[in-house]
Amino acid sequence: MRIQRDLTKRGCRLHTPTIRERQTIIMAVSIKTPEDIEKMRVAGRKAAEVLEMIEEFVVPGTTTAELDRICHRYIVEQQSAIPAPLNYKGFPKSICTSVNHVVCHGIPSEKKKLKTGDIVNIDITVIIDGYHGDTSKMFMVGTVAPHAHRLCKITQECLYRGIELVKPGCRLGDIGYAIQQHAEANHYTIVRDYCGHGIGKVFHEDPQVLHYGVANTGMELREGMTFTIEPMVNAGKHHTKLKSDGWTVETRDGRLSAQWEHTLAVTKNGVEVLTARREESF
Repeated sequence: MRIQRDLTKRGCRLHTPTIRERQTIIMAVSIKTPEDIEKMRVAGRKAAEVLEMIEEFVVPGTTTAELDRICHRYIVEQQSAIPAPLNYKGFPKSICTSVNHVVCHGIPSEKKKLKTGDIVNIDITVIIDGYHGDTSKMFMVGTVAPHAHRLCKITQECLYRGIELVKPGCRLGDIGYAIQQHAEANHYTIVRDYCGHGIGKVFHEDPQVLHYGVANTGMELREGMTFTIEPMVNAGKHHTKLKSDGWTVETRDGRLSAQWEHTLAVTKNGVEVLTARREESF
């Protein structure tokens, strides 16, 4: 397959390459073998365990840098795995922490101390035995405002609406359409500049998985495909801006944004959520 052109001059996106930068890419999707998917199942479970582990530390007064250190130690020392973001195209940390109006790819910092009322997305990708598991979750710090809680809830529902459709014969446009309709019915907007992606031995591969679209269009899903769905939903307008650090993506209007993500495998009769947490049932 043709590889997407180097992104280092345009912000070095991590989990969600921009759609504009992938418009000319020919989708050559890797179909995974049962052996591949078994290894991805292990990687996905490890990624989910990191999110389960870190929850008790997401409290007022903790810095996002400290969350990064805790996750890094757990991934390396307890799981004997590799934190995929670290040094990926120059990214300086092992996880992404996106607080409040940060859409994605927030860099953990000693200067960013969590406070009551914050919402934060923690994005985890681990590599084990050469395969990636990629997932993220919204955490609410202390008591949050009802409007922030609702945004997080609806965004998670958007993810689940997309997952429910995954099976052989479904089209990518069906997934995007369902996600977009649910977000907009609740008076939110879908971020257009970033999308989900294929995954396996390669961190980011085809197909690109848009979180908006037209039903009955796009690539038809086949058994053995593996990819992420990771809708980013804004309380205000969908526009984003890239900060001068080359990584951090924010809402242009400064309003809140939320995101949830899972890694999925298309099975013979449906879908397997490879990064499912114990709190979830699929």
